[in-house]
Amino acid sequence: MRLLTWNINSLRLRLPLLKRLVDEQNPDVICLQETKVPDLLFPIGAIRELGYPHIHFAGMKGYNGVAVLSRVPFAPLDGLPSWCARTDCRHIAVRLDMSSGPVLLHDFYVPAGGDIPDREANEKFAHKLDFVDEVTRWFTTTPPERSVLVGDLNIAPLEHDVWSHKQLLKIVSHTPPEIIRMEAWLRTGFVDAMRQIVPPDEKLYTWWSYRNRDWRASNRGRRLDHVWLTPDLIPSLAGMSVLKDVRDWSSPSDHVPVIVDLNL
Repeated sequence: MRLLTWNINSLRLRLPLLKRLVDEQNPDVICLQETKVPDLLFPIGAIRELGYPHIHFAGMKGYNGVAVLSRVPFAPLDGLPSWCARTDCRHIAVRLDMSSGPVLLHDFYVPAGGDIPDREANEKFAHKLDFVDEVTRWFTTTPPERSVLVGDLNIAPLEHDVWSHKQLLKIVSHTPPEIIRMEAWLRTGFVDAMRQIVPPDEKLYTWWSYRNRDWRASNRGRRLDHVWLTPDLIPSLAGMSVLKDVRDWSSPSDHVPVIVDLNL
């Protein structure tokens, strides 16, 4: 199974890019974040034309939104928490019907957290920390098995997940309070699959700011997008790639897609 995860930063705006990705990479399952489309306007017909008959999504106007598009049959998981008592379309999950047995797939879009890394001065940062805390408690009481977790988690936890560890320690996405929480979430039963392929001492980014005029030359990136597997699925991990060149396509997202190949 080839799985692609991407913060598309507006599904309807970037449908042509999604089509190109499908043509070039042929993923079996696609997880999207920041679809920015309310459910009534979700382009179901266009997605089916791309070859994905199984579709699950949760969206709202203008921001947030997650979607799973699949050639593999699945059943949506019901009864998921609303997270911080907000119904803001940041998480969906499905049970994939694989030949080796069912696999749970979680698609997350974690709050970005604003610009000030102080929960008292910045409600957005407080919401981000509370969101991760709540998700961590949930997985602690609901231990994952045969599970994949992907998405824009908006935290770059490792030293080489950012262009400058020293300079970004006080920048939201790489601050100690965020890193500590992501580590606790990971310990609920997951393994960082991307770092199983690319060692932690090598630079690895999935996001480059729109503010960088020449993003490739400056290369001031961060790894905000993640793929986690439960230990029972690690033997199935056959490969991983970050599609960096997509950042150069016409009207790109500031995130690039990540692909993992799993022998399931």
